[in-house]
Amino acid sequence: MAGILSVSRTNLAQRRQKLRRQRQIKIIQAIWRTVAVTGMASALLWLAIQPMWVLKDSKQIVIKSDAKIEMTEKNIYSLLGLSSPQSLWRIEPSLIADSLKKQPNIAQATVSRRLFPPGLIIEIQERVPVAIAQIRKKQTATSCAVAPSAAGKSADVKFCVQNNSAANQQSELGLLDASGVWMPMAKYMSMNPQRKLPQMMVIGSPSQYRPFWTQLYEAIRQTSLKVTEIDFQDPTNLILTTELGIVHLGSPSNKLSEQIGVLERMRHLGTQFNPSNMNYIDLKNPAIPLVQVNQKKSGLDIKKSAQLNTKPILNP
Repeated sequence: MAGILSVSRTNLAQRRQKLRRQRQIKIIQAIWRTVAVTGMASALLWLAIQPMWVLKDSKQIVIKSDAKIEMTEKNIYSLLGLSSPQSLWRIEPSLIADSLKKQPNIAQATVSRRLFPPGLIIEIQERVPVAIAQIRKKQTATSCAVAPSAAGKSADVKFCVQNNSAANQQSELGLLDASGVWMPMAKYMSMNPQRKLPQMMVIGSPSQYRPFWTQLYEAIRQTSLKVTEIDFQDPTNLILTTELGIVHLGSPSNKLSEQIGVLERMRHLGTQFNPSNMNYIDLKNPAIPLVQVNQKKSGLDIKKSAQLNTKPILNP
């Protein structure tokens, strides 16, 4: 009996010693983990505050985009609004991306930090202008004259007359991309001084052509027809200036693609009509294309609209 008690006490002592040793090992491991994490955090903090993690100039900016991009690192850096030098960790990429997307010539932008070497990576999708947009604004001119007062009155009488003539119209120029976004020309050219301007002109208010622009431009782009001017000023008659002459399309509608397709098939028109006698091409009804021509008598043009001759185009 005494032997059994002695063995049990020995086992208990050994187990207590083993548990005590395990607790000591766990404490030491916890201390080492704490020291390691603190050391790594301190090292990262030390690295972060080093002068190397600073954005100093535009050379540290990498621009990624398609081949159409013409904006330089210097131009982009001027748009960022950053003070130099600027800590890389204090820069908010999302705020910079939002600021860039507010520029009229930038459609999409993403910004990310680059650690080695320190800098910024900016991916940009630029708006490519496809037409010059002209907005004509009427300016009311007021002419005033002072009439002498009648006898016995102390003040002269001032008369003012408003002049609403077309001569007082002002034009504002901008640029349009394929989706119909309007860009101020001066600001766009300041960022892209080497960019050649489009050859096509769009006249009218953006509110007039915005619902139809994408459909119309896509239809024109898919043809080899040269269109130099698109006039949206009259909401009841869309007018194109093309290599075939003036074209009347009527009120803009979902038939624009069909009308442009018919116009594309009318390239033979010059063999049927003398271009100098053509007034305009009427495609208001694309199923029955017409040509408005000037009749001639004794070599003189008849200028009255009632005497204009309308001829249908067969097999357009």
